[in-house]
Amino acid sequence: MNSGQSFLLDSNVLMTAARQYYAFDIAPGFWLALDRKAGDGDLRSIDRVHAEINRGNDELVSWVNHTFAQYFFETGTPEVLEKYIEIITWSQEQNGYTSAVKQDFARYEHADPWLVAYALVNRCVVVTLESANPATKKKIPIPIICEAFGVPWTNTFEMLRHARILLG
Repeated sequence: MNSGQSFLLDSNVLMTAARQYYAFDIAPGFWLALDRKAGDGDLRSIDRVHAEINRGNDELVSWVNHTFAQYFFETGTPEVLEKYIEIITWSQEQNGYTSAVKQDFARYEHADPWLVAYALVNRCVVVTLESANPATKKKIPIPIICEAFGVPWTNTFEMLRHARILLG
């Protein structure tokens, strides 16, 4: 990871944090730190992650719509669309995944390929809780896509360390 790169959050980073180890009532500092880093330009997400989160009905939905809304960036640019098409084409050529997995991955509203396409165009580091396990066959993991396209990726905890986010 290069300094100066912005971190791009996958929905699972926010959803898992809110529902497990950084719940709003026990770790408000985590959410304040994300908002502050996003305001500094060091952290963001995309419109399709916003849409995935909005399918829920919890405190995270309120937070993304009231506190963090301006940090979900648009994926509808020609440059992102071009990379999205490359990623979808690549995914359909991968052996070891069923047709159903490939079809699910290629759903237009599925955020994962858009996340990597946006990161590729905007030189972001993708932050996800998924792992680069090639044995995973129930979905195409984000880190596998990142590695195929030369996009750096990390997890929540390494992002916190790299961005020097202290929680207490």
